[in-house]
Amino acid sequence: MQCDYFDAGLCRSCTLLDRPYPVQVAEKEVRVRDLLGERHAPAAWLPTLTSLESGFRNKAKMVVGGTIDEPTLGILDGRGQGVDLRGCGLHTAGIQEALPTLAAFVTRARLLPYDVPKRRGEAKYVHVTESPSGELMVRFVLRSEQALPRLRAELPWLLEALPQVAVVSVNLLPEHKAVLEGADEIVLTDRETLTMQLGGVDLELRPQSFFQTNTAIAAGLYAQAAEWVDAIDPATVWDLYCGVGGFALHVARPGAGRTSRHGHREVVGIETSEEAVASARGSARRAGLEHVRFAADDATRFATTASATASTEPGSPGTGTAPPELVIVNPPRRGIGATLAGWLEESDVEHVVYSSCNPVTLASDLDAMPSFDVVATRVFDMFPQTPHLEAMALLHRR
Repeated sequence: MQCDYFDAGLCRSCTLLDRPYPVQVAEKEVRVRDLLGERHAPAAWLPTLTSLESGFRNKAKMVVGGTIDEPTLGILDGRGQGVDLRGCGLHTAGIQEALPTLAAFVTRARLLPYDVPKRRGEAKYVHVTESPSGELMVRFVLRSEQALPRLRAELPWLLEALPQVAVVSVNLLPEHKAVLEGADEIVLTDRETLTMQLGGVDLELRPQSFFQTNTAIAAGLYAQAAEWVDAIDPATVWDLYCGVGGFALHVARPGAGRTSRHGHREVVGIETSEEAVASARGSARRAGLEHVRFAADDATRFATTASATASTEPGSPGTGTAPPELVIVNPPRRGIGATLAGWLEESDVEHVVYSSCNPVTLASDLDAMPSFDVVATRVFDMFPQTPHLEAMALLHRR
């Protein structure tokens, strides 16, 4: 991938851009193998699922800089000044095509770019997500509600200029700190969700829902997990750190494996983000999957208390029940940690599918689960041009 911004020294986010893509992939494979070592070497190393080298990123998180009449969408330089990256080659074609119009909208709505060194202004970020169908979700991260009337007044122009925009919202971030969004969201369109179609499963994204940034690799990740789960054919599954329900909904899809005594595979998804849980519940409802239940809870707290606590709310996910046959974990970079790994080690869970964005913590978590053998491992190149990756391992209790 050739990048003028990289060559000019304007943006160095793609730290591996000067390496040929096959070399990048090989280095990632070696890193995972070295970290797992002989103690966690799988019976089968599956071929790495590689990505497009460019045009793969379904989400743009652009800092708003410059001036009202000449806004930049991109990053900030060392002085806190805006660097325009509208032509970034990582983004999907739909996002690249939309960014100039969104910059023009900043001007039309008179959204004063936030000046970080001076701590003044309103518009901090523009977030854009594209679905496989080409629809867009656009979020304007503002310092306050001051500019909302002007934004609402110009919204019809934006929807006419970009008819592919399905959802528009304003996120409020009043604090001066290095985060990408605040807690409060104001949806301005009739639609509140963007549909991500992956492998026959429709995932509904709300504005604050997390979703993998590489749609094709995410589809492959979910498909691989579903293949492993179907081969094992458990009647009960927990999906911990479930996000918007990607793994849970794929393993609970119609025709997925044998049926339990209830007439279907019972799946429970647990996620701390209530916004993500609302998205997951909406997806399950629209798919007619009544046997999938989601709850907003801490994964470790849920797992360590679910089987030991009598349910005070009939039908609450997991409470007062035995551990499932199979657990899927997809934790943040810190991993699942000693407590959850210890619970899995001591539980009656027979199988684990561990999806990791950090092979360092994957290896340390596996150290805490010596009763499990690594049956298969696969690398997914979710983040080309960077050292980051996704690795997934299938574990069976010895």
